[in-house]
Amino acid sequence: MCVGCLSRMRPRYKRLVDNIFPSLPQDGLVKNNMEKLTFYALSSPEKLDRIGEYLFQKASRDISRKRNEFVMIAMEAMDQLLVACHAQTLNLFVESYLRIVQKLLESSEPSLQILATQSFVRFSNIEEDTPSYHRRYDFFVSKFSSMCHNNNPNLATMEMIRMAGIKGIQGVIRKTVSDDLVENIWEPVHMDKIVPSLLFNMHTMKTKSEIVVDSGISEEVNDKNDSFSLAESCLRELIGRASFGHVKSVIRPVLKHLDAHHMWVPNVFATQCFRILMFSIQSQYSYAVVETLMTHLDENSNASPKIRTSIADVLSKIIAIAANESVGPTVLEIINSLLTNLRTSVTRRPPSNIGLAESDGENEYREALIHALGEFAAHLPDYQKIEIMMFIMSKVPQFKSSNNPNDLHVQRMCLKSLLMVSTKYSSVQMNATFPQSFLDLLLKTLTVSEDEIRFIVLRILHTLLDRHANAAKFSKATVDISKSDINLEKCSRSDTIFIRKYAQDIYVSIYESLEMTNNTVDNVEAVYTTLALICIELLSEETVLDFIRLILSIQELAITNAVLSTQQKFNLHSLVISVMLLVAIVIDLHPLKDYIEKIIEQRKLMNATHLLPELSVHNEIKSSCLLPAGVLIEEPELTEALKASGIDITAETGPILTHRRSWVDNTNMSMKGSFTDLSNLDLDSVNSTPAMQRRFSPNEDLSFEAMKRSLLDNPVTKSEQNTKQSQLCDMFRNSSFQDLVAISTPSKDEESLHSKITEVFNKVELSNKLLNVETTNQSTPIYESLFPELFAF
Repeated sequence: MCVGCLSRMRPRYKRLVDNIFPSLPQDGLVKNNMEKLTFYALSSPEKLDRIGEYLFQKASRDISRKRNEFVMIAMEAMDQLLVACHAQTLNLFVESYLRIVQKLLESSEPSLQILATQSFVRFSNIEEDTPSYHRRYDFFVSKFSSMCHNNNPNLATMEMIRMAGIKGIQGVIRKTVSDDLVENIWEPVHMDKIVPSLLFNMHTMKTKSEIVVDSGISEEVNDKNDSFSLAESCLRELIGRASFGHVKSVIRPVLKHLDAHHMWVPNVFATQCFRILMFSIQSQYSYAVVETLMTHLDENSNASPKIRTSIADVLSKIIAIAANESVGPTVLEIINSLLTNLRTSVTRRPPSNIGLAESDGENEYREALIHALGEFAAHLPDYQKIEIMMFIMSKVPQFKSSNNPNDLHVQRMCLKSLLMVSTKYSSVQMNATFPQSFLDLLLKTLTVSEDEIRFIVLRILHTLLDRHANAAKFSKATVDISKSDINLEKCSRSDTIFIRKYAQDIYVSIYESLEMTNNTVDNVEAVYTTLALICIELLSEETVLDFIRLILSIQELAITNAVLSTQQKFNLHSLVISVMLLVAIVIDLHPLKDYIEKIIEQRKLMNATHLLPELSVHNEIKSSCLLPAGVLIEEPELTEALKASGIDITAETGPILTHRRSWVDNTNMSMKGSFTDLSNLDLDSVNSTPAMQRRFSPNEDLSFEAMKRSLLDNPVTKSEQNTKQSQLCDMFRNSSFQDLVAISTPSKDEESLHSKITEVFNKVELSNKLLNVETTNQSTPIYESLFPELFAF
């Protein structure tokens, strides 16, 4: 039988497949015959699996015989059939196709490996109509990952194979991520191959091009078609397709790779990788990257300070990106984790042989954590910054003094973190900036024994009080002040209410901080800045008197305190005159300003410049010339200057500025009004209030004769009432709290009288009830009295 007759007996699909191959491989695919094969496959889709199997057999023989040209023709035919056919039976054809691709990838020839990769990439872009339940890509993940690490001696060939491997990984990602029914590509067994392969190419080829990162987008100066840019693109696509549950599957291999290859120090490449991840991930999942990195920092708590510092530095550079998407508990979780690492670093006990470099490394690590916290807070809304500051303040150990250096260091680091957050906050209304619990903790910390801690607290107050950028202008005490240099705004009603409510607590804390013997010049300068900002931001004519009383109290402290050094007293006098002049300028009290300027000139004339700014650590002054006459602020002259300035002082008792310091000595008393206001109250109005019971005067006689006499005698005159009223006011003004409690408590005589009267009335009431019952029993039966309607006739 002839060969032609035998060929006609073969199945049609085989004859069509054979016809697409030319006699000479150089001629390429026979296009007319390929069109016939495509038409046949579309007309008879049930034959697709046989066509694919036959093509696989031919390609396998050609591969074994090294006939690479015919292998390329077979692959081209496969590609065209994949693009043209979308039948339900395409799955069986794909199995044959993938077997050919695998066969080519297993070849040792780079050209065939590249050919297979290119074909697989085209296949990955095809959307199949029906899902595949049994298809697996284990081999392709492993093979493409190994190609990414190719070390061919020919650099051009190595680059081509590596790029083919990256493209192949990209194809696997596209083919598997979009299909939930296929193998889970997010499993660690796959991610541990894919991610390191991409990072290897990014790190290896990074030196070939200059990378300019702007908002997470890389712009290459050199060729864009290198393995670095391709690997970066693939990594972006991988993390961009990750859902919330799969984010950590990508991040963990990144962290493992950086650890294994010691890429944290320096951290340039690590920073580049995490910026790529943060800008490519879905925005609502970005905080998961920060959370994973902080967990890794916790796991490396025993690593060297350099490694921990580098990780914290990377965290500070990416944490701001996640801040905009962090809400609710997530914010506090991140802050708490940073504070926990900070506390752990502070309380870490260094070995006895620790070197100076190691100690410096720990300090750099702490500064990096604080910087990360500040960067995170800077991108949060103001209301969340307040919550963060309150949260940090709640973590600060509250104590007056401690001999434990770790406790002091923890407090110092927490306050530095709070300072960093406060610099990112913009104050609008003081009552919103200083919630009561937050302000109480700040003021309590302001009176601790450590001068550095007090200084940090004062700096926190500066950043929160300064709404008009005046802090830098008043960083040092000065008497050379001009109103044009101050950014002023009229004090709002809410701010006036705030300072009235909390002035007592603020002023007492500032006064107590100045009593500390370890105050340095920086501490006093910081107090001056605080007082200057309070004056500029919060004071008005309504609230200036209490502030002036504080200034006079500081002057008296400088005169009478026996513990402070001479130079510290000089510095306090300089602070007093500087702040008093600023008050006169800000509130527009011209007579007061003239009086203060007169004192300044007097100090210059009397050679008492040590009582004027600038503050210094030591002055050589003879003890006889410390406080010459006429160089201090005198209360009578100050009172006259205030009256001339139009300040209402009529509500004050005696000389307005007699140094009472009621807000220091009696901290339980309110500063909202004077005690003389009690004299204007109508004490008899208590009787008109049903919910209140009037207390008798402690000296009143409560006997029966006294009551009878009060009814028979003539009524007391108005002058006697006023006298008793004044005595009552004096008693409540001058008596101690314990005495007032004892006076207000009812005596035993009162209690016995009240009990006797109650007993008498109870007996009378009981006898009346018994009498009524007996009378009723004698007249009518009880049932007739209780149910009269039943016995009516």
